[in-house]
Amino acid sequence: EVQLVESGGGLVQAGGSLRLSCVVSGFTGNDYAIGWFRQAPGKEREGISCISSRFGSTYYADSVKGRFTISSDNARNTSYLQMNRLVPEDTAVYYCAAKQAYGRVWCIPYEYDYWGQGAQVTVSS
Repeated sequence: EVQLVESGGGLVQAGGSLRLSCVVSGFTGNDYAIGWFRQAPGKEREGISCISSRFGSTYYADSVKGRFTISSDNARNTSYLQMNRLVPEDTAVYYCAAKQAYGRVWCIPYEYDYWGQGAQVTVSS
């Protein structure tokens, strides 16, 4: 059984930083991808950043490129999303998700099978 547990959400002022963590269990080997998604009120769930655990290839949405960094610590079965220079528009519920993957990383919500519980990130102006 695959499970994902998130932590690290909270309230920060604009310009601040947060780091989200996602501990993944249930996969065998590294043939999976981890994605970070967010959903703001009234908006669709969107892919923010995704990574292949085996190859380390990554994807970033234009809105966060240069500010957010995704990483995967395979020894600890943990993915991190480091968020810097946060702005109020980043306010959303952030989800980590996982899927079986053998190569190219896709960062589309419907492609992912397993989801964390979500973490609220609120950025005040």
